[in-house]
Amino acid sequence: MIFRKLTLASIGVALGATAAFADTTVRLLHVSDNPGAVALWKKIASDFEAQNKGVKVDVQYLENEAFKAKLPTLLQSEERPSIIYSWGGGVMRAQAKAGFLSDISADAAPWAGTLSATAVKAFQVDGKTVGIPFDTGEVGFFYNKKLFDKAGVKADDIKTWDDFLSAVKKIKAAGITPIVVGAGEKWPIHFYYSYLVMRIGGASALADAAAGKDGGFKAATFVEAGKRLRELAALEPFQAGYIGTSHTQAEGMFGDGKGAMQLMGEWALDSQATNAADGKGQPIDNIGLLSFPLVPGGKGVATDVLGGINGWLVTKGAPKEAAEFLKFFSQDKYQREAAAKGYYIPVVNGTESAIENPVVKQIAGQLAASTYHQNFFDQDLGPSVGRVVNDISAAVAAGEMKPEAAAAAIQEAWDQQ
Repeated sequence: MIFRKLTLASIGVALGATAAFADTTVRLLHVSDNPGAVALWKKIASDFEAQNKGVKVDVQYLENEAFKAKLPTLLQSEERPSIIYSWGGGVMRAQAKAGFLSDISADAAPWAGTLSATAVKAFQVDGKTVGIPFDTGEVGFFYNKKLFDKAGVKADDIKTWDDFLSAVKKIKAAGITPIVVGAGEKWPIHFYYSYLVMRIGGASALADAAAGKDGGFKAATFVEAGKRLRELAALEPFQAGYIGTSHTQAEGMFGDGKGAMQLMGEWALDSQATNAADGKGQPIDNIGLLSFPLVPGGKGVATDVLGGINGWLVTKGAPKEAAEFLKFFSQDKYQREAAAKGYYIPVVNGTESAIENPVVKQIAGQLAASTYHQNFFDQDLGPSVGRVVNDISAAVAAGEMKPEAAAAAIQEAWDQQ
């Protein structure tokens, strides 16, 4: 069988040389390009190994898009990873339905109460715990304070969509690229479409569409979101060649000061530095955070946020040590270190007090005060519909698809799912 020959090594993931000599190997596959976070995870793995003789925890990496493309095949192989990175949502539910995930409810029950209850629930399917969350976050506009000052734009004045468009025009008139985006991978630009749906239709917009109310995904909210996205793109606010730019390239551009803003998740604070030409990027005191603007007449409010609750899923057939490792991983001391160093915002209760990075602290405060937290559309709607949302977002921005056709395409994918 072909699956017998397919290993993590054969698709470009390096297996630890010592893994073959361990009695039990727990393979953890992630997508993080944050070197600090990964170093912490490897330290946790090493500490776990020291306390569990004969166990090897192999921390492995796949780039985001490669991970999404190769994971379905990996999950069907005989050497599937024991633990996989997950954004939760419909993709996770589809994996559970296909029988690829383990029920770790009994293993997690004694200690899951140390984590955010909302986050824990996000990794349950039909009442069964299939994974453990480790961080939560928010998508917002990160902006370069010096470039804003150069353009004469005040962040505090940007409250509505019209304010935002005016700021974009002013920044562009100053000879500065207003926004950088890695639309070559499509998902970064779906953040615009998603937020516009939320601001126009309110917190219930996605659930109402899924339930078929008012025409489902062909409803006026989704058409209007497409029109607003195209309205922005028509101003040519993005860097030249944005449709072919990768996520990491866009992060580097922001880090290099080649754009005033980027709409991205909290990981951008580290990613912009990692991918900058000098490896340092913008200093934290030069980065500000803007909430996505309100749309006049819309039902959404500024405290409705889009963002992920990320975690680890335990795959079918994984050794019992996989669940044990997640308990070990979730200890307060480790996650407090992640918080203090600004790697991410842990879901372990109380660790938010350890956050020192001022922008991360601002994000944590906004999350705590949020009235609604929406998972990424491309994850929440499941793999097939999610891909369509990403595709239409890029196509509408580029002027290659009308907003009405885009909304109809989402509905068609939903009907076929």
